[in-house]
Amino acid sequence: MSATFIPAQREPELTGQTVVVIGGSAGIGLETARRARAEGASVIITGRNRERLDHAMNEIGAARSAAFDANDASDLASFFRDLPGPIDHVMVTAGAPHYRPPLEIPLDEARHGLTEHMLLALNVARSAAGKVRPAGSLIFMGGTGARRPRLGLAIVSTVTVAFPALIANLALELAPIRVNLIAAGFVDTPLSASLLGENLDRRREELRATLPIRRVVGPADVAALAVHLMSNTALTGATYDIDGGQQLVS
Repeated sequence: MSATFIPAQREPELTGQTVVVIGGSAGIGLETARRARAEGASVIITGRNRERLDHAMNEIGAARSAAFDANDASDLASFFRDLPGPIDHVMVTAGAPHYRPPLEIPLDEARHGLTEHMLLALNVARSAAGKVRPAGSLIFMGGTGARRPRLGLAIVSTVTVAFPALIANLALELAPIRVNLIAAGFVDTPLSASLLGENLDRRREELRATLPIRRVVGPADVAALAVHLMSNTALTGATYDIDGGQQLVS
């Protein structure tokens, strides 16, 4: 008589916790919010576009949403200050990389490109510190594609190299709140589509042919890593690559 295999039931990893996703109306942010909801969390999403936020909120069953520009330090501080109670995790996906030749880019734009992501991280850390419960986490998005010097990538390369150092130091400053960085290669999102335009399909085919995983990384892949970083309370101060092995073959 053969035994019947009964799969073990797994408890949701974020039951009773509250997750804030800044930039949660599309792409990686939306998928992270969706994944967190599936793991039992109450989710709050933010973004700049009220219409997209409302659609996302209804789609995933978010508890609430807020429309503002996360790069406005005053609006960001007000958002966290006005939250009705403590939270457990903050995921930040807002912002886009700056790809412009360094000798041609206007200095004001270069200054913006060099500081935008790191100032956003610093402002989130300052604003969220009093709201996040101990053992909670802050998670930020960075990249891997500009780690090697290449023509035209001085601005984004500088940020790519500097961001992990900021994250590691924030992990010490905010302890026991945990701080981590997800460094992604190409992820098939609306942002990638807007950056690549008519070259999007060609890039997808190149990656399917060359990546060790033989497929393109999607928002759900990044969301799964983000939720793991939220639930695993031993992880802090580190940078986690997710690029399908892109750095191995580029």
